[in-house]
Amino acid sequence: MARRRTLGYVQNEWVCPNCQTRNKGGEKTCENCGAPQPENVQFELPSEQKFVTDETAVKTAQAGADIHCGFCGTRNPATAETCSQCGADLKEGKAREAGRVMQQPAAQPKIVKCDNCGTDNPSSNAVCSNCGSPLPKFAPAQPVMNAPQTRSGLSPAAPLTGKKSSRAPWIIAAAVLGCLALICVGVLVFFVFPTSSVQATVTDVYWQTSVPVQEVQPVHYNNERGNAPSDAYDVSCHDESQDVCEQKTVDKGNGYSEVVEECHTETQTYCSYTVDEWTTIQTYTLEGHDLQPIYESPNVSSDQRLGDDSETLTVYFLTDDGSQETYTADSISEFQQFSVGSTWTLNLNLAGGVVSVEP
Repeated sequence: MARRRTLGYVQNEWVCPNCQTRNKGGEKTCENCGAPQPENVQFELPSEQKFVTDETAVKTAQAGADIHCGFCGTRNPATAETCSQCGADLKEGKAREAGRVMQQPAAQPKIVKCDNCGTDNPSSNAVCSNCGSPLPKFAPAQPVMNAPQTRSGLSPAAPLTGKKSSRAPWIIAAAVLGCLALICVGVLVFFVFPTSSVQATVTDVYWQTSVPVQEVQPVHYNNERGNAPSDAYDVSCHDESQDVCEQKTVDKGNGYSEVVEECHTETQTYCSYTVDEWTTIQTYTLEGHDLQPIYESPNVSSDQRLGDDSETLTVYFLTDDGSQETYTADSISEFQQFSVGSTWTLNLNLAGGVVSVEP
């Protein structure tokens, strides 16, 4: 069962569509031009977020979504019954959207230059301290969808920690994927793709074959994830539980957002048990330096069986420049083509290894 607790409240901000001024979420009219906030203007998170501690602000945040008057559009608190502007009954009004998971704003520089007069201002300023012009705001990044985490120890007056790392997770992911792609390409170029060719003569061949003999024996597994197999015995299982928590910042529709932590308990079963399995008890090997690999034929009792046989097929070359190279054939039919003294073209990678051979 999911559990939810409130960590605190932060004040949002909104951008006036008339003059582009950033206003605190609690302001119902623009601090720069005086225009009322339209109902279709969404709240945004400020670049610096701190939990509000003022009791009046906390009560306002807890009150619920504000209501826009159905007659004049004025924004009123959720507790109001009549419009503060025109006196109309707010039963005809429209409550603001609430419950949206807020977007984390893009990283703001510490200093923002005014586009109008060029004055440097702290990024926390909404308007220029010199000319009063609205200061630019960076576009928001991705929604705040924090990864599951352990419980946070945030104090009510502390800045919201753990946010900077999630400002643009897609950038980090893209960078990691890009690095991995470059590494993969480098590995392919270095080890897989041929970059040069040399002529070489077969100087020797070597084969080794293996035939395993198997017998049913008890095999013990310890602390395996999940339930034990149906044919297991000496079974001992236990459950391990842990809380998985996710932090979200949710718009309250009244100029504030609620920072919540949602937790649920995940339980995993671990079992120790014994099962009877076919187990290799002995391996018979043969080897030779010719082109006719053979396999051992061991005798097995009624409670034993032969496992899957395998082979290693190696060809030794001497190149025209005197270096020695080896190549492992994929099949016996391929291996039998490399008669001693025959000449082949070896395709080499950057590391000098044989990638492929051609007659």
